[in-house]
Amino acid sequence: MQRTAVVTGAGSGLGRVVGRALLEDGWAVALAGRRPEPLAETAEGFDAALVVPTDVADEESVAALFDAAVTEWGRVDLLVNNAGTFGPSGTPDEIAVADWRATVDTNLTGSFLCARAAFAVMRGQDPQGGRIINNGSISAHVPRPGSAAYTATKHAITGLTRSLSLDGRAYGIACGQIDIGNAATEMTAGIATGARQADGSVRPEPTFDAGHVADAVRYMANLPLDANVQFLTITATTMPFIGRG
Repeated sequence: MQRTAVVTGAGSGLGRVVGRALLEDGWAVALAGRRPEPLAETAEGFDAALVVPTDVADEESVAALFDAAVTEWGRVDLLVNNAGTFGPSGTPDEIAVADWRATVDTNLTGSFLCARAAFAVMRGQDPQGGRIINNGSISAHVPRPGSAAYTATKHAITGLTRSLSLDGRAYGIACGQIDIGNAATEMTAGIATGARQADGSVRPEPTFDAGHVADAVRYMANLPLDANVQFLTITATTMPFIGRG
C-alpha cells in the first residue's frame, strides 16, 4: 500500500529537506506552504509529490489541503507539522500584540488545525490510524533572549503533542515531537555568524547538517504504529543548550 504524507512548510528549510527525504523513501507527499513556486522546486523530479499552496493559519485552506491529499491518494498516513516562524524579537513590552497573535496563529493554531484535519482523516480511514510528528524546538525547553512569542508557542506544541498522543490511542494515531537545535537552514543562517546569549553577549553558534533532521524524521515515520518516539531532541553537539544561561 502506498504510504502517504503531508508536510507543512515544505517550500524551504527543514520542510523541504524532510519532504524530499520522504519522497526519496517512496512516500507520496503533499507539500504544503504559502508560496507555490518554492513548493514546485521541492517537488521537482518526484512524480509522487503533490503541490498544495496552503495557509496553515486558515481553517478552510487547511481543509482544502487534506481534501486534496485524500482525493489524490485516498488516505493520509503521516503529518509532519513543520510550518513555523520566529516571530518578533524583543522584551515583552517591545512586542506588538499583532505580531504576537500572528506568531501564535502560524506556530500554534496552524499546527492545531493541521493536526485536527489529519486526526479526522486518520480516524475515519480504513485501515484506521496514522502518525503526527510535530516540529518543536530547543525553545520548547528553554528560551533565547527576546523570544517570548516563539518560545510560548513552542512550549505549547509540547502540550499539543501530549494531548494528541493521548487522544489518538483509541484510533491508532501516534504522535511524537522532534526538537531541533541549530540545524543549518536559511532560517538559522544568522546563528552561525552571531546569536544573542543569555548574558547579553553575541557569539556565533555551531550548526549541523539539516539532513540529519530528515534522517530522524524518517526513523520516527517508519516505525509501526504500535511503537512511537514521543520526544526526540537533535542538536549541534556543542551548541549552548545544556546549561544555557
